[in-house]
Amino acid sequence: MSIRSLSGARLVAVVCAAQVLVQIGAFFWPALLPGMIPLWGLTNSEAGWITAIFYGAYLLAVPILVTLTDRIDAKLVYLFGVGCTVAGHLLFGLYADGFWPAMATRALTGIGWAGTYMTGLKLLADQVDAKLMSRAVTGHAASIGISGALSFSCADLLAHYYGWQSAFLVAAAGAAAAWLVVALAVPRRKTPLAKPVDGAALFDFRPVLRNRSAMAYALAYCVHTLEMSALRGWAVAFLAFVAIGAGGTPLSPAMVVTGLGLIGAVASVIGNEAAIRLGRRKLICFAMLASIVVGGSLGFLGTASYPVAVALLLIYGFVVWLDSSSLTAGAAGTAEPARRGATLAVHSMLGYAGGFVGPLMIGWILDLAGGMSRFAWSAAFLAVAALMLLELVVFWLMRPRELAGDRGAG
Repeated sequence: MSIRSLSGARLVAVVCAAQVLVQIGAFFWPALLPGMIPLWGLTNSEAGWITAIFYGAYLLAVPILVTLTDRIDAKLVYLFGVGCTVAGHLLFGLYADGFWPAMATRALTGIGWAGTYMTGLKLLADQVDAKLMSRAVTGHAASIGISGALSFSCADLLAHYYGWQSAFLVAAAGAAAAWLVVALAVPRRKTPLAKPVDGAALFDFRPVLRNRSAMAYALAYCVHTLEMSALRGWAVAFLAFVAIGAGGTPLSPAMVVTGLGLIGAVASVIGNEAAIRLGRRKLICFAMLASIVVGGSLGFLGTASYPVAVALLLIYGFVVWLDSSSLTAGAAGTAEPARRGATLAVHSMLGYAGGFVGPLMIGWILDLAGGMSRFAWSAAFLAVAALMLLELVVFWLMRPRELAGDRGAG
């Protein structure tokens, strides 16, 4: 069977199913964070480091792994990444008992994410034309969003009934199933990969950096991922803090964050369709502005009442994810085809540089403010909103191109 027989909807379905399986355990750590901090005697900064190292390892690995897909079959790189994910979850569940083992095994999982997230997208991007690119990216992003949302509830249920170690062992099993799905169902690419007409070296990123439009989307993705990782990394802990003051709640923080993730997956699809119909730049600027307003007020208003915190958090999740796939589609769609892997590598590297900073920044601010308090949470969310305001100005000034099929595209 050739790769062409899996083009279109069938290839998308296989890759997206694999992504759900491999990413289901990605957020088990932040989901279990409120219980792990006292269990291991961690400070907020140490907890932030364990969350952030996942993104830090991704940041270091992604320029190598994703760029390699411009020269070798993306399937091979993807399978390597899934293997790292299996090993990371398995070792965490079996051996992690404190700060340093958790750091090491979460770093291995971050390398796995680097070898599966954008390489999975590359499997699709090589097979669709420019007008279908945006929707293919959206379907891919939605599958990962759904998996990430379910990650919080799955971790909570598994840890409650079988202990926290079982959650990571189940995550390893899911990733192993994903490895088999891709290994057996997706054939290796038969057609040769395109080569840059100027003969530039594989890891020469200078042509990518000169692509003003792709870089505009990538820089916006940097702050977007900072905001998203800060939210996913600390949302359960934030709601747990508010719930303590409220004397308990019928809806657990993990369930709320699962709902947040599912809303985010829907928002990503809605946002991309809106970008096609209204214009990509307009949609992205609107999403940034909305996240500034909602995120900046979350710490001040949400700490006063658990229902208010839940409502604001769900709204915040919607606007944060609204431009998620639109940004990645923008970078992929305005990239030079022969450098699409390198462009996605730079895009992803910048994004997860922000992803590394986000949860770490929240942990530092909480500790600098003397621990979790209404003032500390307000300062943390306000700092994220300030960075997004700065990026909104930069994005507007750079004015990247629309994609083929977007309203206003030339």
